[in-house]
Amino acid sequence: MNTRLTWICHGATAASRKARFPLDEPLEDKTLDKAGNMAALPQAERIVTSPALRARQTATALGLEAEIEQRLADCDNGRWAGRPIAAIGTEEPENLMAWMSDPEATPHGGENFLNLRRRVSGWMDEQSLLGGHVIAISHAAVIRAAVAHVLKAPLASFWLVDIEPLAVVRMTSNGQRWSLRL
Repeated sequence: MNTRLTWICHGATAASRKARFPLDEPLEDKTLDKAGNMAALPQAERIVTSPALRARQTATALGLEAEIEQRLADCDNGRWAGRPIAAIGTEEPENLMAWMSDPEATPHGGENFLNLRRRVSGWMDEQSLLGGHVIAISHAAVIRAAVAHVLKAPLASFWLVDIEPLAVVRMTSNGQRWSLRL
């Protein structure tokens, strides 16, 4: 059974513009306009979104009626949520380095990248059994984890994938393996 998966990264927020770990915040006003001007998306059997406000607003701006999928939630940044990355680097340089170099590290008390990848890949594998076309509005971290899963790449590659706001990433599955479609 063939499955097409179209990932859409949510639009820009104040946190993404100011290099802060995100909270559940709204999109910037200009992002709503930008999303509304994106090219039309193909029809899909299933449209899902992260529960985060910024992802739900992106779906609405795209004219999509999406169901909330908890497994598409952003990585839990624990006590770092809402804080500038630069401040963490100054106050906790060892912890920030551990988080960025060890996929199993959780110095912030949140979710590590290994668990994020497991969560995302489990959801993707369920979708591959259902077939059809799925549109998923989520977060850069979630899409990075999906790309690492598809490429069977080590989690250290997580930081080598740059997913911009409103980026579209396409994948396909033949029911046995996923492929990145560029």
